[in-house]
Amino acid sequence: MKRDKQNQRSDLPAQIAKAIRDSILEGHLTADDRLPSESDLAETFEVSRPTVREALKRLAAQSLIRTERGAFGGAFVRRLSYGEAQAQHATTSTLLLSINEVDFKVACEARYAMEKSCTALAAQRRSADDLAAVRAEIHRQSQPELSDEAFCASDVALHRALVDAASNPILSYQLAGAVEAMQPLMNMITFSARSRGHIVQLHTRLADAIEARDATGADAVLAELERYTLELGERFIAARQSNA
Repeated sequence: MKRDKQNQRSDLPAQIAKAIRDSILEGHLTADDRLPSESDLAETFEVSRPTVREALKRLAAQSLIRTERGAFGGAFVRRLSYGEAQAQHATTSTLLLSINEVDFKVACEARYAMEKSCTALAAQRRSADDLAAVRAEIHRQSQPELSDEAFCASDVALHRALVDAASNPILSYQLAGAVEAMQPLMNMITFSARSRGHIVQLHTRLADAIEARDATGADAVLAELERYTLELGERFIAARQSNA
């Protein structure tokens, strides 16, 4: 019983941080709102100010609040940008896939299914800058001196540019994890066996379809990319099992 009470006391900062986090998620506190002072929070939660301070540190580490000094300072609900959210989402997805064993076919299926969800919007809304970004990566991939690592990075950048061409920040956020986590995973397995020339050809056809506002054609190219990736992955996995 004594140990339970000690655990409850040590968890107080986490409990307070969760209560404030819930208030933010439920909309009771919105972006740029100022939180009550440390003394007011200490009184509300019936704890010491150091305990409140620890809870606020945890919220700041989660990018949920920011602190400012001065007469008009204090703790404020942080306004999170889509760019920051995408980076966090991609990092979390990468960790999830690297820590947990994910079937290659499952990852491939999910990654292409999600990208296909934005091709219609990308074909409809793409700008000249979007097309220029995609064409620049295709040109980069065509360079014979490009390293395998740089080719894979360019592959990721190209697909991110296609996703961003949909001009939907929520869709871009959701797909950040798919492209920046699953695409490198698939590249790592297939890059030694795949034909760069064939990949460049498929990417060129994909860019042509998006430029022509041909969503059906873009989907067809993505389907070819998926089949090619699966074929290479299955060949790689079979060879590794045979060597084992």
